Amino acid sequence: MKVRMAEERDIERIHELLTQVNLVHHKGRPDLFKCGRKYTDEQLKEILKDEKRPIFAAADENDCLQGYAFCVFQQHLNDNILTDIKTLYIDDLCVDETCRGTHIGSTLYNAVLDFAREHGCYNVTLNVWSCNESAMKFYEHCGLKPQKIGMETIL
Repeated sequence: MKVRMAEERDIERIHELLTQVNLVHHKGRPDLFKCGRKYTDEQLKEILKDEKRPIFAAADENDCLQGYAFCVFQQHLNDNILTDIKTLYIDDLCVDETCRGTHIGSTLYNAVLDFAREHGCYNVTLNVWSCNESAMKFYEHCGLKPQKIGMETIL
């Protein structure tokens, strides 16, 4: 398994993996998540061109994507209360459901960490839905700790 940057030729496979993630969220919170596409092809093409939004691709020996990590650089320059640290935020990380448990996720995550270090980031952050217990366990296993907790009351 190698990790490289995603390319336009990966769009169809990215959509397949995005659908798997969306289904997990829809099953966990159907009140919030619809079934459907997260991005159009054009939106994905724009993201792939954006250096501030790198997408990492875990590809097998046939160069077929088995996982991805969508990331976004974040920094709050000249903010009144936040320091100006540079963060790499993982917006979405997915491993094909047929390949889970084969260390593709940790390989992707470690590639993200290395990339963040190389680009002078202070930290790597992400959000995980509490209904996605397997993802929470995975991230805890990778050494992530809660930074903040979102709470709600449904009316």
